[in-house]
Amino acid sequence: MITEPGTPQKKPLIYYYVVAMVVILLLNIFVFPAVLERSVVEVSYDKFISMVDEGAVTAVARDDQQITFLANDENGKERVYKTGDWAYEDLTDRLLSAGVKFEKEIPTKTSPLLSLLVSWMLPIFFFLFLGNMLSKKLAGMGGNAMTFGKSNAKIYAETETGKTFADVAGQDEAKEALTEIVDFLHNPGKYAEIGANLPKGALLVGPPGTGKTLLARAVAGEAHVPFFSISGSEFVEMFVGMGAAKVRDLFKQAGEKAPCIVFIDEIDTIGKKRDSQFGGGNDEREQTLNQLLTEMDGFDGTKGVVILAATNRPESLDPALLRPGRFDRRVPVELPDLKGREDILRVHAKKIKHDPNLDFGAVARAAAGASGAELANIVNEAALRAVRQGRNMVIQSDLEESVEVVIAGYQKKNDILSDKEKLIVAYHETGHALVAALQTHSAPVHKITIIPRTSGALGYTMQVEEGERNLMSKEEIENKIATLTGGRVAEDLVFHSITTGASNDIEQATRLARAMLATYGMSDEIGMVALQTQNNIYLGGDTSLTCSPETSAMLDRKVIELVGAQYKKATELLSAHMPKLHELAKYLYEKETITGEEFMTILERPVAQLEN
Repeated sequence: MITEPGTPQKKPLIYYYVVAMVVILLLNIFVFPAVLERSVVEVSYDKFISMVDEGAVTAVARDDQQITFLANDENGKERVYKTGDWAYEDLTDRLLSAGVKFEKEIPTKTSPLLSLLVSWMLPIFFFLFLGNMLSKKLAGMGGNAMTFGKSNAKIYAETETGKTFADVAGQDEAKEALTEIVDFLHNPGKYAEIGANLPKGALLVGPPGTGKTLLARAVAGEAHVPFFSISGSEFVEMFVGMGAAKVRDLFKQAGEKAPCIVFIDEIDTIGKKRDSQFGGGNDEREQTLNQLLTEMDGFDGTKGVVILAATNRPESLDPALLRPGRFDRRVPVELPDLKGREDILRVHAKKIKHDPNLDFGAVARAAAGASGAELANIVNEAALRAVRQGRNMVIQSDLEESVEVVIAGYQKKNDILSDKEKLIVAYHETGHALVAALQTHSAPVHKITIIPRTSGALGYTMQVEEGERNLMSKEEIENKIATLTGGRVAEDLVFHSITTGASNDIEQATRLARAMLATYGMSDEIGMVALQTQNNIYLGGDTSLTCSPETSAMLDRKVIELVGAQYKKATELLSAHMPKLHELAKYLYEKETITGEEFMTILERPVAQLEN
């Protein structure tokens, strides 16, 4: 049976206290008396007489069965002894002559204070400690035996989130959409006067690392209201009904602390679409979802309880959760643009010592497609590199190297290539760079290196756009495919052999060619028809074909033809510039890493200077 949240769980507590008291009583009856009694040494009667004669005995008590006495042992420590009673007429006189005190009883118990401490106080403290430890242990396992149905939401006071909109960069549109919620929590009367109702819930959607949780905390920090934070996975329980009970308790707590903000992270854990098949769903998850829907319908939005939720999979959420009156506002939190990336870098750079002349714009251009979390990691990697180099501030080279670390991994210092392999890699990367430079509408070459990286790359060519690009033309995609084939083409032209080094290039070229034909409709034969759908766009974007087998076979042929045509174009370009290919590859082989400026200087050098 599941009790309502907030109902005191008296029965388990009473049972616990009764068991503890019974154990303490049993210990006092059977264990502690033997422990607390002073140790009594039994000796023979003649030993007792000799100890009297030696003056070791200080006090004596006698009953009908035995004689108990106090005496000093060999170390001078007073101890309790006993011996059997013996009819000895001169014993009294002997004891008197030895100065022995006659006692009614020799105490064999410890002091009452010590007895109270050992018998009662220590056991009580022990059971209290044990109960507290068990309670924490059970809570860490997902459920406290004393608090069934209680939510595990972390509650932050008005000043504890520590975040405001000033800490959020690169998400101006999202901040603007959430400003209205902040204004309502500040001035609810302004909206009540006109009869407007604030949206009960706002759903933050976007890729991982874009700052959804940070935005939610910033809203609470700006509004100066309590902030309830809980993950969707914390509602998932082993017992049916526990998740629903936690939802009820969460909203009950929120209603008591209104105005406040409730933030549910990864809501897709409990908010997935319900199964239409009879008996095919998850009873616990669906009960939790149903309770969440009921609670969102039940509370009064005018009280100032705002529900914020975040997810990377909005397409998997139940439609009932997204209808007006529940999560009626959807706030996209996308990857930042060029200006957004630069702003994010500046925000995180405030936390470290750095050169005041850093060019954040150049780093932002090189880190195209990076999320806010990745940009924060770039800044941190730059600081770590500065420490390794023995400097007390971050300079431009630290940031540039950290971008490469995020893209390609760390340099592999122990991975030594043979001279032949190093030469092949040099021609391979030069082939990429030269094809890119010889084509129009291609991004400029920023850097070329043949130093192996931990990502598995034996080298790479970095191209950086001058500005932000949101659209790509058919010609630009074809040029990119040609650039990807340039490495393999250079190997074939120079060594008349090909290697496995182009595996990643082949994968990217094939994916781009297939997207051109099946997603973007850039084919006269196929036309503007979507043959390929993208799933989980915020989580990798895996694709699935939605066409007949015949069309799929035709699509495969067109992909092969498209990649083959760009391979032929790259072959023609490199064949016409073989002297430059040799010169650049030789220079890269010697230097291992060259910049885009060095590359263009050699490329623009007249052919007549090649011999010098």
